Amino acid sequence: MKKNSIAAVICAGLFFSCTSIQQPEYVYSLPDYTEADVRREEVKRIEKLRETDTVQALWRAKLLGEKKTIDECAKEVVEAYNEYIKKENWFEALRLYSSLEKAGYEGLSSLSKNGETLKKLSDTDVPGLTNKLTAAEKRATYISGTVTVWIDRGLKVERGMGFADRVIGSGFFISKNGYLITNHHVIEDLVNPKYEGYARLYIKMAGDTETRIPAKVIGWDPIVDLALLKAEVDAPYVFALGSSEDLNVGDRIFAIGSPIGLESTLTSGIVSAMDRKLFTVGSVIQIDAAINSGNSGGPCIDENGAVQAIAFAGMLQYEGLNFAIPVEYLKAELPALYHGGKFEHPWLGAFGHTKKDLGKEIGLEVQYVMPGGSLSRAGIAESDVITSLNGQAVRTIEDMQNILFRCSAKSLAEIKVQDAAGEEKSALVYLATRPKNPGYRIYSSDVLANAFIPIFGMKLVHVSTTSSHKYSVQTIIKGSIADESGFSENDPVDVLGVEFNDDKSAIYLKAYVKNSKKGYLDRSLGMGAPLDSPYYF
Repeated sequence: MKKNSIAAVICAGLFFSCTSIQQPEYVYSLPDYTEADVRREEVKRIEKLRETDTVQALWRAKLLGEKKTIDECAKEVVEAYNEYIKKENWFEALRLYSSLEKAGYEGLSSLSKNGETLKKLSDTDVPGLTNKLTAAEKRATYISGTVTVWIDRGLKVERGMGFADRVIGSGFFISKNGYLITNHHVIEDLVNPKYEGYARLYIKMAGDTETRIPAKVIGWDPIVDLALLKAEVDAPYVFALGSSEDLNVGDRIFAIGSPIGLESTLTSGIVSAMDRKLFTVGSVIQIDAAINSGNSGGPCIDENGAVQAIAFAGMLQYEGLNFAIPVEYLKAELPALYHGGKFEHPWLGAFGHTKKDLGKEIGLEVQYVMPGGSLSRAGIAESDVITSLNGQAVRTIEDMQNILFRCSAKSLAEIKVQDAAGEEKSALVYLATRPKNPGYRIYSSDVLANAFIPIFGMKLVHVSTTSSHKYSVQTIIKGSIADESGFSENDPVDVLGVEFNDDKSAIYLKAYVKNSKKGYLDRSLGMGAPLDSPYYF
């Protein structure tokens, strides 16, 4: 079964609430800035935006082309930059410097520190980035650098009886002074604002199953399932971070952790596959080294002891089918995790797939642009092909994901595209914060006929002036949920209702259709889809 078919089946079991079809009251369209009143209204919106997001205000001013407004916005960004410099917050200062640079700020050379200096300062003292691989150690030495992560959630009551409620995971040291890595899902209760229960974080060192050492969460990323912790301990062994790019299918790998609470367990296996798309912003590694409940957050090392991945999921009902997070993702976001708080991924408000020409990957084809999103405001259209971002070549959706990993949300970037006529153009874009469920944001921002392009993979057009729910299929994206559900171009579709699960992570469509592939036989159809995927960017 293909991945989209699996998604549709899974979603079908989750539902649901709210059967009405709600269309947005307003759908953004590019304003005509040649009209004086339109320009005045945009200046007012920019002035209000300056109170909350100076970088986005600067970008909007650049799109408007109003020099006075551009200068005012740039001045505020510079003031914010200087404040961060005074506080020695190099991470945020770098974000603002980079944005000023992309915006073409003329006073860039007058700033106290340039981008290269800020990058070095931002990475200084970040745990794990400069660890050197020592000579191969005995396996037991590697085990001493791992811990059991213990979340005490007090007591839970079942059938009138109280039971200890705890979450157990694994972690590993990346610095001598007690910084360590685990999975976000292990410590989620500690950073989830909706969690109202009791929760305390401890670690247990390898070889000492009795002593619980208090720890705290420094930074976390729920999308890539990583978290940086700190405990006041002297780590007995510190891991060096390797490079998953050197890892190949068939290479031997070892996993260390605390499966079902059994501390200091080491299992071995091989890399079974690369680039499994289980994340919405990247790919993971499939391994056959045993991963069980409690292994989450433990290191997966090569034969030299370098961390190549972080264990995060094992499918207990399927032997030898386990997954790990490539260490490249950890290395890319360690400065942000060390800076503290939730790691925010950037996004451009679009959807697309790798474009191929005679079998050669030539860029990322934009198949949908959300009204009011960054690409929409910058004038990037459907069928444009993205070829670079910030000067780095984009040939595939994976290239785009890898570049975005190294970009900061709420910053500016330069994008280059090739339009349908083959003309190349560049644009200044704003990297917004990726929403929890991009598909729901799109559904709330656009008419249903267009929103179904990224959600189900089909574009609809109205076929009735008297009925708002009668459509015809205009286009189908190959390999999409709609394609695998039997839809074809020109099929009549009567949309009966749209439902969402409670956290708006999945959608369910009720429709009455006549599929040409089914001989135009009338049939009722229920079709589900997740509201996030690797193809939103």
